[in-house]
Amino acid sequence: MIISHQKQLFSIPEDITYLNTASLSPSFKSVEQAGIDAVLQKSKPYTIPSSDFFDPVTELKQLFSTLIENNQPERIASIPSVSYGIATVANNIKLKPNDEILVIEEQFPSNIYAWKKLADKYDANIKTIASPNLKANNAKRWNQDILDNITSKTAVVALGQIHWSNGTIFDLKAIREKTNLHNALLIVDGSQTIGALPFSIKDIKPDALICAGYKWLFGPYGCGYAYYGSYFDDGEPIENNWTNRLNSEKLTDLTNYEDQYKPFANRYVVGESGNFIYVKMQIEALKQIIEWTPKAIQDYCKSISLNATQQLTTLGCVIEDTNYRTHHLFGIKLPEDTQIDKLKTALETEKIHVSFRGKFIRISCHLFNTESHFKKLVNCIKSVL
Repeated sequence: MIISHQKQLFSIPEDITYLNTASLSPSFKSVEQAGIDAVLQKSKPYTIPSSDFFDPVTELKQLFSTLIENNQPERIASIPSVSYGIATVANNIKLKPNDEILVIEEQFPSNIYAWKKLADKYDANIKTIASPNLKANNAKRWNQDILDNITSKTAVVALGQIHWSNGTIFDLKAIREKTNLHNALLIVDGSQTIGALPFSIKDIKPDALICAGYKWLFGPYGCGYAYYGSYFDDGEPIENNWTNRLNSEKLTDLTNYEDQYKPFANRYVVGESGNFIYVKMQIEALKQIIEWTPKAIQDYCKSISLNATQQLTTLGCVIEDTNYRTHHLFGIKLPEDTQIDKLKTALETEKIHVSFRGKFIRISCHLFNTESHFKKLVNCIKSVL
């Protein structure tokens, strides 16, 4: 499928160059309307049937499952944040002294703090695999370093499908094969890829996939998703709410207290997971993303950004090789003598929105962007070099 720009589906003014979806996505007009309609319906609670506590959530799980090629929607839990999903995972892992939890350098905090706490609890170790910082073949070397450091001591490998600052792709299939050899868990943070880069539960078979909903899934801030594999089928949730217990759909029998949790990931859902507003917004967003397909989104982002990245490389910027990074999100490492404050002022003047993450300017685009936005970005960077 080949897609042209979809600016008409968004409400972004023409003078704004928004290259920061990795931080917070804009809403589709249809998602905005779904939210408005749901807010208005809340003013008339007598129009909300009890089935709305459950049926839309079921539809949402099915849609998310379609997106990640998961044939068991009941392995999906709706969660409020990545940290909640990771906390649930960590809550159900027991380690031995000197076990290792492998992470990557400058990983997002929500996928670090829980592991540090778990390591401290069991006198285990966090092993951080740093970027080699090579000017060529950096991602290839980094992936090899990750594989080389998965050993008999490794209990957990926790990382994203890509690096959230620069778009470096991690070879999850190879990592999964190596973790299987050592009976280590693979926990994936898909927040910066799911919805914009193809991902298959069938191919990767992670033990858990945790994903924020407000970035590449275009949902509201405060929603997310978690896939939990068979390792977590009998685990303990971090909260006890009425919806994660068996037979909770029978509202008239809720005081017949139930000791058993619902099967699979349903035991891990957050309280009030049937949020009437958020769920309806996210359903609309997922329908659109599935129609476009992540591959087509990735191809479009490549088509509008490739010329700009080639120009920036010529100017002395360092950008990972196209074969080892994503195109919806990538990092630009500027020449060392670049005046960053001057650049930030120039970007603000031109109404260009990007993120500064670590050593990189993080660029993240989507179907509302065009090649003209990248021309503006290149001219802005040129002006300070």
